[in-house]
Amino acid sequence: MKKNHPLKIDPEESIYERCAGIDVHKKMITVCLRIGRRTQVKEFGTLTCELREMAAWLKENDVQMVAMESTGSYWKPLYNVFEQEGIRAMVVNAGHMKSVPGRKTDIKDAEWIAKLLSQGLLKSSFIPDREQRELRDLTRFRKSQIEERARTLNRLQKMLEGANIKLSSWVSDIDGKSATQLLELIIGKEEFTVQEVERLRHFNMKADSDELFKSLEGIVTPIQRELFTHIMNVIKEQTAQIEKTECLIIGYMTQAYQEAADAIDAIPGIGQISAQQIIAEIGIDMGRFPSAAHLSNWAGLCPGNNESAGKRKSGKTNYANKTLKSTLTQCAQAVKKTRVAFSMRNTSV
Repeated sequence: MKKNHPLKIDPEESIYERCAGIDVHKKMITVCLRIGRRTQVKEFGTLTCELREMAAWLKENDVQMVAMESTGSYWKPLYNVFEQEGIRAMVVNAGHMKSVPGRKTDIKDAEWIAKLLSQGLLKSSFIPDREQRELRDLTRFRKSQIEERARTLNRLQKMLEGANIKLSSWVSDIDGKSATQLLELIIGKEEFTVQEVERLRHFNMKADSDELFKSLEGIVTPIQRELFTHIMNVIKEQTAQIEKTECLIIGYMTQAYQEAADAIDAIPGIGQISAQQIIAEIGIDMGRFPSAAHLSNWAGLCPGNNESAGKRKSGKTNYANKTLKSTLTQCAQAVKKTRVAFSMRNTSV
């Protein structure tokens, strides 16, 4: 049975004569400065002033490259300081540089990172420029807002079911204008008529006035009326906050970003919001991806390779960029239902 051996490194071959490996934590970082075969280890705090002190120390020693793990979001403050100070830095996937078993300490981790970096055995992760990172923050925040609003809508729908109100069986969007007006009707009045329902019924609704009236006839207690009113106010507030975030995104996007988003928006199944999300994740410079296959793999949409003795085993996709992966998956599900996709399928046949 084969045993796993630690990675062998030739001390005579050096890519970076002066480099540093950093083990990153929330309140403390450990830096290993490697100059030739000599190493020096220091610990610093994570306040901005302390990070600038660390950067000054590295610049005094003419460091050629710095490497650190992509630990949560703790690497971002360091990267911002390195970017401002003009220090070359790479963020590396922690799974690509596991230390020797049985030697796990912060100092050993930093030394191991520096050793791998000096030999050119680390592969840098894709870190976009500051402009794209800021756009990313905006679009990811909007995505989280939309998801939270969807969760609130789902809670409202479950509570309506618990009150014997079957409105969701007749309307496709419980947050639509007509659905909202019908909910306000049953919340504001204990008794209402078919004629009142008819006035609020949209002409595109598949249910007639009698069916809607029966679906709205539930068992609603006074506390439920107050709760429904509160939830609907929360949904309105969430909608207003999402619109405000969208204004920030539109105002921040440059002409180049907007042109790229418009081009992607023309693809069936992709809307303007999804196009902005995609552009914020991958950027507009496709030169960083050697091919479309590399981009698909980076997005986590390619099956993994797991083959042994001529048998192909489970090839799960990697985690990769979760935001981009979920956005593209939603777009694929949307295009599957469009007539354009159906016509394209028939044409290919």
